Amino acid sequence: MNAAQDFLAAREFLLAQDQQPERAYRDFRWPELPEFNWALDHFDHLAAGNDAIALWIVNENGEERQWSFEQLRQASNRAANFLRGLGVRRGDRVLLMLPNTVELWEITLGAMKLGAVLSPATTLLSQADLADRISRGAMSVVVAQADCTQRFAGIAGHCTRIVVGAATEGWLDYACSAQASAVFSADAPTRAGDALFLYFTSGTTSKPKIVMHTHRSYPIGHLSTLYWLGLRRFDIHLNISSPGWAKHAWSCLFAPWTVGATIFIYNQGRFDAARTLATLVRCGVTSLCAPPTAWRSFILEDLSTYPVKLRELASAGEPLNPEVIEQVQAAWGLQIREGYGQTESTAMLGNPPGQALRHGSMGRPLPGYHIELIDGEGRPAAEGELSVALDAARSGRPAGIMAGYFDEPERTARALGGPYYGTGDYARRDADGYYWFVGRIDDVFKSSDYRISPFELESALLEHEAIAEAAVIESPDPKRLCVPKACVVLKPGLTASRQLALEILRFARQRLAPYQRIRILEFRELPKTVSGKIRRAELRAEEARHRASLARAAQEFFDSDFTELNAGGQR
Repeated sequence: MNAAQDFLAAREFLLAQDQQPERAYRDFRWPELPEFNWALDHFDHLAAGNDAIALWIVNENGEERQWSFEQLRQASNRAANFLRGLGVRRGDRVLLMLPNTVELWEITLGAMKLGAVLSPATTLLSQADLADRISRGAMSVVVAQADCTQRFAGIAGHCTRIVVGAATEGWLDYACSAQASAVFSADAPTRAGDALFLYFTSGTTSKPKIVMHTHRSYPIGHLSTLYWLGLRRFDIHLNISSPGWAKHAWSCLFAPWTVGATIFIYNQGRFDAARTLATLVRCGVTSLCAPPTAWRSFILEDLSTYPVKLRELASAGEPLNPEVIEQVQAAWGLQIREGYGQTESTAMLGNPPGQALRHGSMGRPLPGYHIELIDGEGRPAAEGELSVALDAARSGRPAGIMAGYFDEPERTARALGGPYYGTGDYARRDADGYYWFVGRIDDVFKSSDYRISPFELESALLEHEAIAEAAVIESPDPKRLCVPKACVVLKPGLTASRQLALEILRFARQRLAPYQRIRILEFRELPKTVSGKIRRAELRAEEARHRASLARAAQEFFDSDFTELNAGGQR
């Protein structure tokens, strides 16, 4: 078999195990390919002469357009030849900062064919962020949307700079690629271990790490993601994710086009649940993957009034609260299947089609991944750090694990030099092999010698009808070492008050064990990274300062403020 045939054989095996996750996990083997270029060896073969819709983009102003696989094959060849004509060579690093426009896919495929290394970047990055990425990532090419070029003023002067959307002084116009040849020939085979992507992590606690993926770890590694999503060739798949983040490549590139499904994009300036749902209905979207924030917005609508054609629902990014899953199932008769992975990996755990769901669980290991929970003594246990075996006797090193952290050999050795890759997430496993998220190791804390999982407390709070978002952190306490504090965001139209604080604290007490009780409640906005993740470290540092100074925020309430809450001796 050649590389493409080996890859397709692995894909076909997984597709044949629809509704049979245990067999898929037991018998799957990663294809071992010394040379592989997904864009050339897979996509081009899939796309040649294929008039099926590959990409369908709908904009909120009503504009929409579709592109076939064959059209994108030719356009990506032109992109590769255009880049080559500008002197871009195999191994050159390309910072790609584009929104969801067709050029994003053309250039991604073209650079992949050329052997260049892509570093996707969200359009929300500041000039300081961009300067850091260009410097630490050693970028030699920058591709940006016209309305973002001003952020590169004074930086990237040494880079080849390419603009998309409108001619811009000092930048090369990507529109000229239309004149390039639609026939492309690679200068050499691509080694499967060659670098393909450099992803900057979200940096919730420190400067972003640079994760390096290869032509093996992402295209081949995403066979596990494909199996979790349950995509088929006839699907129209919408993944609500912004370009620049790893999840966009998961579900807006590799998983759908590995089977030949349509990638559906709905562009809107600000997420609007009602308009998104209406678009799902009008366009007949059959598969939807959305982050928990989107799902929480969806359930504020009357889902039963939207006659969707969906057959598969998925969620990833952070754990989804069970009540959201239950409300969606009640309206549509469909279950949201959660999946778990990181920027450093493809989907590792999940609930693929056919696996019995346990609401709130991360699911079980996906094909090709052997997962252990490692305790503080470094031993496998029923509770501990979620860790990936790198030398499992049956499957060896999972294809979807990163090659390492770019230009940081010591950090790479710590992460990948032993028998396990530790994710930094704390979890427990039940008797049936289902995994349950407890929290980031840095977020789990002790109060009066009890271990507190912020996620469990947040899940209870989010059941309250007034709460849109919640983050639980530890607050220093002289008696208990620390106590749980909840920072909550109210749903639109609601106002913080003492009465509402009392109601929420009482509500939480009814759902939590005594040692888990929320002792402090603050109504506030939550600091977030550019990717939307809560900056818990920032919240913890601010809380430590407040308690040290005995200061109290304007909308902060202690359970000791309420005699009615503590009536009957409840402490």
